[in-house]
Amino acid sequence: MIVPFFKYQGTGNDFVLIDNRTKDFNGLTTAQIKHLCDRRFGIGADGLMLLNEKEGYDFEMKYYNADGNEGTMCGNGGRCIVKFAYHLGIHRTQYHFIAVDGPHDAEIDLDGIVSLKMLDVDKVNKKHGDFILNTGSPHYIRPATDVMNLDVFEKGRSIRYSKDYEQEGINVNFVQQVDDNNIIVRTYERGVEDETYSCGTGVTAAALTHYHNESGYNDVMVKTLGGTLEVEFDRTDEGRFENIWLSGPAERVFEGRVTIDS
Repeated sequence: MIVPFFKYQGTGNDFVLIDNRTKDFNGLTTAQIKHLCDRRFGIGADGLMLLNEKEGYDFEMKYYNADGNEGTMCGNGGRCIVKFAYHLGIHRTQYHFIAVDGPHDAEIDLDGIVSLKMLDVDKVNKKHGDFILNTGSPHYIRPATDVMNLDVFEKGRSIRYSKDYEQEGINVNFVQQVDDNNIIVRTYERGVEDETYSCGTGVTAAALTHYHNESGYNDVMVKTLGGTLEVEFDRTDEGRFENIWLSGPAERVFEGRVTIDS
C-alpha cells in the first residue's frame, strides 16, 4: 500500500500526518503505524495523525502514539493538524474540530502561530509536593531546580512505570520556575517511552500548576528543548482553570510517499 504523508513539527514534537478524508487509511494497523513512526526503519515521528471528515466539525483529529496505539489528546499535534488543514485548503477564521477528548477551537495568526483551546481543568491533585492533572492526557508534574541537567529518561521512566501508573501510564514533566511568567519544562512521554523535545498537554499542565495570579488571567511562557510555547488561562476562585489556550509555531517539514506492507 502506498501512503502519501506529510511531516510536521511543533517545537520539535514531530508527527506524520495523513489526509484520510477519503477513508482510504482507516485500516492502518498498530504495527504499520509503529513502523511509520520508527526513526530508523520508517519516517520517524513522536506520533501519527489522520485528518478525517466529521459532520458538524471542520475535521476530526485521530491521534496515535509512536508505539502504534491510539493515544489521548496531543496539544502540539492538535496545533500541527490545524496548520495541516490550512495547507489542505481548509481555511477558517476559527477552526472547530473534534479530538478524542472532545471539541477544540483553534486559530492561526498572521505570523503562522497556531493557538489551540484546551479543555477546562476542574481538579489538580497533589502528591508529596508534586501535581497530577489531566489536560486531555494525564500528567505528573515534579518541580525541579536544575532541570537542564536532570536525567529525564531515567527519572521519568521510574515514575511512569511505578506501581501507581504502570498499567495506564502517565506523562512525566519536570518543571523549573524561572520567574512568575517563565518556566522550563522537560517531558517523558508515555507511548513514545522517551523524552520528547516538547509536549503540548504537558506544557499546559506545567503552566497551570505554576500560576502567578491566584485568580483571574495568567500568561506563562514555557521553554522546552524544541522551542517556546505560551499558555494563557483564567483561574477561578474555586481553583478551576478555564479559557486555556496553548500557542506556538507549527511547521510543515516535508512530504512524500511511503510503501508499507498491506
